[in-house]
Amino acid sequence: MSEQSHATPLTPVVGPRARYLTMRTAVRATVCTLCVAVLAGCSLVPAYQRPSVPLAQSFDGAAGGSLADTVPVRSGWWREYHDPALDALVERSLSNNLTLASAIASVEQARGNAQKAGAPQYPSLTLGATFDRGHQGRGSTTKSQSLFAEASYEVDFWGFNAANASAADLLARASAFDRDTVALTLTASVTDTYFQVQSLRRRLAIARSISDDAEHILLLLLAQQQAGVATELQVQQQRNALATFQAAVPALQQQLDTSIHALAVLAGTAPEQFTVRDAALADIPIPQPRPNLPASLLETRPDIRSKEAQLQSANQSVGAARAAFLPNIVLTADGGLSSRSLSQFLSSPFASLATSLTAPIFDGGALRGQLHASQAAEAKGVADYQQAVVTALQDVEDSLTAAQQQQLAEAADQNAADAARKAATLAQAQYRLGTVDFLTVLDAQRTLFQAQDTLVQARLARLQASVSLFRAFGGGFGVTDSTASSSTRSRS
Repeated sequence: MSEQSHATPLTPVVGPRARYLTMRTAVRATVCTLCVAVLAGCSLVPAYQRPSVPLAQSFDGAAGGSLADTVPVRSGWWREYHDPALDALVERSLSNNLTLASAIASVEQARGNAQKAGAPQYPSLTLGATFDRGHQGRGSTTKSQSLFAEASYEVDFWGFNAANASAADLLARASAFDRDTVALTLTASVTDTYFQVQSLRRRLAIARSISDDAEHILLLLLAQQQAGVATELQVQQQRNALATFQAAVPALQQQLDTSIHALAVLAGTAPEQFTVRDAALADIPIPQPRPNLPASLLETRPDIRSKEAQLQSANQSVGAARAAFLPNIVLTADGGLSSRSLSQFLSSPFASLATSLTAPIFDGGALRGQLHASQAAEAKGVADYQQAVVTALQDVEDSLTAAQQQQLAEAADQNAADAARKAATLAQAQYRLGTVDFLTVLDAQRTLFQAQDTLVQARLARLQASVSLFRAFGGGFGVTDSTASSSTRSRS
């Protein structure tokens, strides 16, 4: 039995110098053919145009508003609340949140897929070597060795590979915008939850204070009952009021604990032993984001930019589907050195150049189906993009309305709380003097508790409305660029 070499060496018919010139000429011919083919290529990708969307000149909710006290929407918008504890929480969440970490990994995955999709645009080159040894009767031994290189290149005459590469690049870009959307949602959620924690702490303190006052009044009534001044009905009415106030305490405590647990998860840590520093809710300033023009949302909202990148990717896929109908050209070249004995190690050069042309004839409708699917995906992308824009416009208008109306509501609730506090003080004083009955005191207590609780909730609603406005305007595009990079480095 005999073994054959990987490549049969050509029998030299000229000297080594002539062989070298022959190989160099073949390589030059290959390079020239590639250059001509690339320069002659064309693209079948449809010309992209941004879909039309209904954009007004300004937002209705911003009409007539003053810009004097507004702040620009930019990266790090949460610092406008001037709360160091909040700043630290947001930065911690951007570094440790697991949902954001997943989004960052998705970006890297998409970039890897884009790199893989772009590989067919370049020639492929492989290097190999063989060493064969065979026996041919009576101890006769033959040896051969070769060192060879093989190159191939698909001439992207119709832009098939370029379109697929561009589609993958745009999907990676969309993934980066999705990461920014996750980061924007995360920062808004952390800020909202932080304010909610402070609000619940204040409401809990009010409930305990009202409960303590009700307990003191009950003790007073019991003393008056023993003196024959208060009736059993008044005592039982106060017991009912006290129990009602006390029942509000555990309910608020449960909401507070749940909010702290949620904040811990947003910060990327377990809820056990997680604490949040106290902050006076009334002392936190409420910034007014400067309303941009509606058209600016197309560039500042990462969710809109993601949809447009996906639409552009679908547009490139249509071009690739069109190019798949047309013939493609593949150039291959190989060359190397070989010999039949170790004494003449790799002394015989060889080279070859080939061109192949393939064209689809019958595929059962696969190519036409792919084209139809790509065109439908593009149409879907147009609708998704337009829907994202319309939803963003609604988001801004809703946030503007909430910010304006909650400001008015808080002012009214403040007046109501001030009046209720004065009424409760007067009722208790007059009851001790015997000028009003006990029901007046009881009603004043309940009214004060409700007014103070409502005022705290109104303050929370104003703070969260301002957060919603920052988020609706995009939160300063690129908010996660540096943070995402540092987070990636810390995990590597």
